[in-house]
Amino acid sequence: MTIKLLATDLDGTLLRGGKPVSAGNIAAAQAAAKAGTIVTIATGRMYRAALPVAEALGLDVPIITYNGALIKSTAGKVYYEQYLDEDICRQITDFAAARDWYLQTYSGDGLYYSDYGEFSKRYENSQKVIGENIGYAGMREKVEKMYKMLIITPDPAVTQDWMAQLTAEFGDRVTLTQSSADFIEIISPGVSKASALVKLAQMLAVDISETMAIGDAGNDLPMLKAAGFSVAMGNATDEVKAVTDAITGSCDEDGWAQAVYKYVLGSK
Repeated sequence: MTIKLLATDLDGTLLRGGKPVSAGNIAAAQAAAKAGTIVTIATGRMYRAALPVAEALGLDVPIITYNGALIKSTAGKVYYEQYLDEDICRQITDFAAARDWYLQTYSGDGLYYSDYGEFSKRYENSQKVIGENIGYAGMREKVEKMYKMLIITPDPAVTQDWMAQLTAEFGDRVTLTQSSADFIEIISPGVSKASALVKLAQMLAVDISETMAIGDAGNDLPMLKAAGFSVAMGNATDEVKAVTDAITGSCDEDGWAQAVYKYVLGSK
């Protein structure tokens, strides 16, 4: 098996709880790159939140951000982008406001909040980015170049019900996905880590059978299914583990590096 393109999730996969990339994972990434494998990131994060991780790995490649809505190189070249419809953004904002749901939006790689509190502070701390509190009214105006919208629920127990409400209201006009049990991520129809991986492979002249993906959460599922070879982290959800070709160690024990050495570099 030859892996020419490796796409990795960040949180819970390459990164431990928002901490810097471990020395072990950096060494594995550089070893893979030295062997000729293109190592890239595929994340739900903002571009500016993913960029420092790519730079820590020493990668100069296109990276997939916003769950596939933006592919942009570490040097700043845009390869692909897909925005949410502006009218849909206003409708979602009004829908959330009517229910007093906490909402974050990502317009032009800017981060905006419906209100600044526990959720926004936690997010800023984990992602190492700073956003702006503009309220629902401001969000109705700030809809240009919208890569993603994010609703954070107060309890994972209500997340599926809220997702059902959104699906009933907006149907196939949006795509809903999750990177955490209390996250509802809203992106443009047809956008996913999988679609972005396929696009990036084509751009790099890599056959999809020569790609490998590694992840841990629900928003990784399409990418894991699309890749030629897929690996679930030891801490991945059961749903993720059920569809992958292999399972590696947990994030806390550098399971990512273990997978790279075993499946990309052929080490034992």
